[in-house]
Amino acid sequence: MNILWLEALSSCFGPSPGGTLLAQAGGNPLIETSELLTQSVRDFTAFIPSLLGAFAILVIGWIIATVVASVVKSILNHTDIDNKIASWVTGQPSTDIPIEKWVATVVYWLILLSTITLAANNLGISGFGGPLGDIFGALPEIIGAAVLAGLAWLVACIAKVLIVKVLGGFNLDDKLAASGEETGESSPFLVNETLGEIVYWLVLLFFLPLILGALPIPSSALTPVTGMVEQLLEFLPNIFGAVIIGFVGWLIARVVKGIVTNLLHSMGVDSLDDRLGLPANVGDFQLSKIAGMLVYVLILVPFIISALNALKVEAISGPAIGMLEETMDFLPRLFAATVIMIVFYVIGRFISGIVSSFLASLGFDNLFGWLGLSGLQTTAPSTTTETSDTPEPYVRESEPSPVGQIQSPSAIAGTAILVGTLLVGAGAATQSLELPALTQMVNNVLGISLQVLSGVLVFAVGLFFANLAFKLIASTGTAQSNTLAQAARVSILIFVGAMALRQMGVATDIVNLAFGLLLGAIAVAIAIAFGLGGRDIANEEIRGFLDSFKSR
Repeated sequence: MNILWLEALSSCFGPSPGGTLLAQAGGNPLIETSELLTQSVRDFTAFIPSLLGAFAILVIGWIIATVVASVVKSILNHTDIDNKIASWVTGQPSTDIPIEKWVATVVYWLILLSTITLAANNLGISGFGGPLGDIFGALPEIIGAAVLAGLAWLVACIAKVLIVKVLGGFNLDDKLAASGEETGESSPFLVNETLGEIVYWLVLLFFLPLILGALPIPSSALTPVTGMVEQLLEFLPNIFGAVIIGFVGWLIARVVKGIVTNLLHSMGVDSLDDRLGLPANVGDFQLSKIAGMLVYVLILVPFIISALNALKVEAISGPAIGMLEETMDFLPRLFAATVIMIVFYVIGRFISGIVSSFLASLGFDNLFGWLGLSGLQTTAPSTTTETSDTPEPYVRESEPSPVGQIQSPSAIAGTAILVGTLLVGAGAATQSLELPALTQMVNNVLGISLQVLSGVLVFAVGLFFANLAFKLIASTGTAQSNTLAQAARVSILIFVGAMALRQMGVATDIVNLAFGLLLGAIAVAIAIAFGLGGRDIANEEIRGFLDSFKSR
């Protein structure tokens, strides 16, 4: 019975580590079980100090991590070092980034991970400490990269501060603002701050390959990044040269623009539009500012072309330079066309003023009465009755003509002369622009305008003679004088209307056909009227003729 029970225990627990010795001692199962339990208790008793030590290490490490993190956070809260670092990094005077919390958290977990590694080593767990060992093994390289990054940031900040301070000593921004057209105009950007930011990021870019090389990163992964940075650093001289050329050009163009604008303004160019009868200034667009902007563009564009050439990037500079060169070639033609239009406008104003005054002195304002259009006759007296060598003042938008007042015929004639002069000038201006399509369009408009004007003149002359014929026939005092006078006036108006439409070139074939059909209809109507009205007389004459013929 005892033997069976020991065999069952042996089958459940298996052979003990000392089974060989027990077997040599006779293979007693009771002795084997006793030795197994004794060995297990002995092993557990030997493991308890290691377990307690690991637990103590964890507790002490957690306490140390908590205390150190709290101390670090408290120190950072009582100083402005972290805020200054954050402001320097972000470039803003104040920031809401919780630097204290982040630093305390990093310190806490670093100490806690170190504690876990020590506890695992105390327990003899080698596999657990492998990844942590790799992380802590890379700490020197990470710390070295962080030191390089801090050094790069420090050098970049010092370089930025030096650039801003040195350029600030020259008051470059104030001088650029003083070179503006108006007092108090500021520069589009702060040169000191802009150059400081450029130097700041260039220094960081220069340190970037060194920082990446210090990290435990395979060289194959860093090759694209380092290659890109090296190409960018090789291209920096071209960029720097282009920026210098563009900045110098912009500076010269801005200074010259301010000088030209202020000089022309002091010479009274902005009031020249009043003397020439040009439209009033619209908003801030004055002649002095327009001239200054033109000079600004003429100076800046060549510098932009030189800057693009300095880049030595054909894909970018080629199309841009071609476009700018075409613009520069077009600007002189545009300037010449503008001058031509201004000259023709001044000439047109001068001639229209003289013609209007001359026609008014001849009584041309009674034209509507002569043409029988007394309802259109203006009741306001003429603005001038003497010939003057100066044009009439231009009517501004701020001084509108009375609503419903019809312009006098002399004023209409002056306006027509002004429009015609401007059309001729537009033709010359488009020729100077070397735009054949636009020139052809202006010539077509000018030709149509001349046709319309000639048609209006033909109709006006016909209207005058129609009214004259009406008056002459009506003055005879016969019984049918009014009817005949009205018929004569209508006939003349129809005739001159057809002539005017033909002169204007409005559907010439249709006008000729309509006029021919109208005359034919009138002739047929007269023939029918005479035929039907004289039928009895014709019968008597024919009968008399037949009787005389038979009597022979």
